[in-house]
Amino acid sequence: NAINEQLMGSKIRKVVKVLEVSKSTYYPAFNRLCRDVALARVEANDNCRYLKTLRKLFDKLNLNDDFPLLVELFKPIMHTILMVWKHSRYYNTAARLVVLMREICNDLITQARSFVSPEQLFEIEAQEAVERLMITLKVCGTFKSVYFDYKSRANNEVPQNPWRIQNTALFPRLDAFLERCHDLLDLCKTVVQFQRLERIEIGGNKGRTLSASVGQIYTDFNNVLEKFIKVPYDVLDVEVKQFDDDFYEFRCSIKELERRLGSVLNQGFDDRSEERRVGKECRSRW
Repeated sequence: NAINEQLMGSKIRKVVKVLEVSKSTYYPAFNRLCRDVALARVEANDNCRYLKTLRKLFDKLNLNDDFPLLVELFKPIMHTILMVWKHSRYYNTAARLVVLMREICNDLITQARSFVSPEQLFEIEAQEAVERLMITLKVCGTFKSVYFDYKSRANNEVPQNPWRIQNTALFPRLDAFLERCHDLLDLCKTVVQFQRLERIEIGGNKGRTLSASVGQIYTDFNNVLEKFIKVPYDVLDVEVKQFDDDFYEFRCSIKELERRLGSVLNQGFDDRSEERRVGKECRSRW
């Protein structure tokens, strides 16, 4: 509006008049520029009018301190976007919707990062970390589900202009973030499982030896976990690709520990079976 006002001002109009009278080669280009600005002004005002309806919802999305409650905003946001798509003359193209959805995803990721808190993820109890990550996956999954519901509505209610957009164009960063959360959830669940080894004692003839083996496995697990925890980057930053290599190395180490643990358990069962066999023989002889 300010640019258009300047172009329509008396000083600029005098310049344009001089260019026209002198038949300057700049006149057609400048005149075309003025027309383009006038059209862009109409479009910008129309877009502003409709996008204002989303301001309060986006403010709540950014300022809400209770992450799980964000799910209550998803339907109002998508419904309003559908209304804008139906009635706006300009803000109803695939390119505009892609930009809008990506920005919403970025806000959602920011809120999820605050909730999970990568700085505290390995400092809190493993079970609490599991719960936070599961809530994060549920909230983000709900957002995608609501989008798909409204995409179906848009295709039915606005058949002449449906939401024909590839999912890979809308959710590349959110999907990468969810994949990272799944990896961290797997890691935290592994921590919960291995922490149970700290208090395990195995009975039987070989109980002391097998219990010592379990204790060594638990110690080795803590060393593997400590190495992963000390990585020098933000584990929730999807732009850091080093995470994939470090997590793969962690999983390989865990598989080896699980193999060792399985061997110890098998020995424990075999020892128990041998005790029962010997016991039966003793009772038969008696």
